[in-house]
Amino acid sequence: MHIGLIIKIVGLFLVLFSIVMLAPAIVALIYDDIGLNAFVLSFVWTISVGLILFGLFRKQQVILRTRDGFLIVVLFWTVLGLFGSIPFMLSPDPNISFTDAVFESVSGLTTTGATVLTGLDHLPHSILFYRQLLQWLGGMGIIVLAVAVLPMLGIGGMQLYRAETPGPIKDSKLTPRIAETAKALWYIYLGLTIACALSYKFAGMDWFDAISHSFSTIAIGGFSTHDKSIGFFDSTLIELVAAAFMLLAGINFALHFFAWRDRSPRAYFLDTEVKYYITILLLAATVTVAYLYFSGHFVKFEDALSFGIFQTISIGTTTGFTTQVTTESTTVGYSEWPSFLIVLLLFVSFIGGCASSTAGGMKVIRFVILLKQGLREIKRLIHPSAEIPIKVGGKAMPSRVLEAVWGFFAAYVACFSIILLLLMLTGMDQTTAFSAVAACMNNLGPGMGKVAENYKDINDLAKWILSFAMLLGRLEV
Repeated sequence: MHIGLIIKIVGLFLVLFSIVMLAPAIVALIYDDIGLNAFVLSFVWTISVGLILFGLFRKQQVILRTRDGFLIVVLFWTVLGLFGSIPFMLSPDPNISFTDAVFESVSGLTTTGATVLTGLDHLPHSILFYRQLLQWLGGMGIIVLAVAVLPMLGIGGMQLYRAETPGPIKDSKLTPRIAETAKALWYIYLGLTIACALSYKFAGMDWFDAISHSFSTIAIGGFSTHDKSIGFFDSTLIELVAAAFMLLAGINFALHFFAWRDRSPRAYFLDTEVKYYITILLLAATVTVAYLYFSGHFVKFEDALSFGIFQTISIGTTTGFTTQVTTESTTVGYSEWPSFLIVLLLFVSFIGGCASSTAGGMKVIRFVILLKQGLREIKRLIHPSAEIPIKVGGKAMPSRVLEAVWGFFAAYVACFSIILLLLMLTGMDQTTAFSAVAACMNNLGPGMGKVAENYKDINDLAKWILSFAMLLGRLEV
């Protein structure tokens, strides 16, 4: 283990991250809000620590190994979560504790979208923009961006790319050089973000909300600049834009690259994971819309249709945006849904989006492999001696991938169970604890019970446990 090299790289990442603090500082100047000093001080502290760590070990030039890469990724997200909390603590509004600041920071960077903040409509623009920016940077992963920088310092980046990229199949690169792969991913990511922001602006948002929500939409984060989330705008067109880009962000970004390179959507139609991804969301949306309408929850079918489809995509892709429908007598939000549908969509979020997307959950490809393996074992009961390969997209999966999927699933279930018990040990009720673990490990955000709308009222120990769960989910255990 090359400790000196690891510290050097973490220091470099802190220097890069400190630059992030300048963007909300500029926003504070534009809107003349009270967050300017907090971001200037945060920038100074973060870059100072980063330069010190980098300077102490600047002569380290050994080859980066795979296990070093995994340790760097874990340390980086932990350290970044701590330093990312500094602006929340220093800003006079919101006036929150260290625990709440770390929780908000980790939630943003892991694109979970669980929040302890209320009164978002009245917070400084700089703080609101910073929350959205954290999610945008965490969506693709700052480390993938840094991979493009590391080769210039004589440090290989493939180990970091493998450790950071979500999904069970990571070794295939889009381009021959890993730095070029990282750049290609970020060009696609940036392009989708710009397209989303322009679409939101065209649909009726102002520029601040359009840019802010494009960050959290493409990152599949779910943070909003308003307490009512997307429901604040009360616009079907805005909901359609959000749904479309959430669907796109939940697809493997390699497919976006191939579609852009070939100038053809053929890559999407040929991909097995995308087919299952769309099918799962379509089935869940059909059940949701039918139940909302025929149970009498919504009198108008168009309300059940728009609300049901939007919320299915939002929860199914682990984004976590919520909306609402205003009727003649009342306003109905997601938290007032029948518990059957909330639990149904919570289970869909366990599957999440495609591998190498910004979505959370276990990933569709793992679900497909587990499903095919289960069917194979049933066939083996009838034909014990048969050799039945597991095929995805017409290709047999290597045994190493199958073993990795089962290993991940076992680790996921074990971590889920332990964290659930720990939360209940803190005094949390079973419904809230189960949904909170699911929402944080799947990087979803909204849960049930006391965490249906925010996590403000749960105890501090539970917040630290859930912060750990968010990191587990983002780094896929």
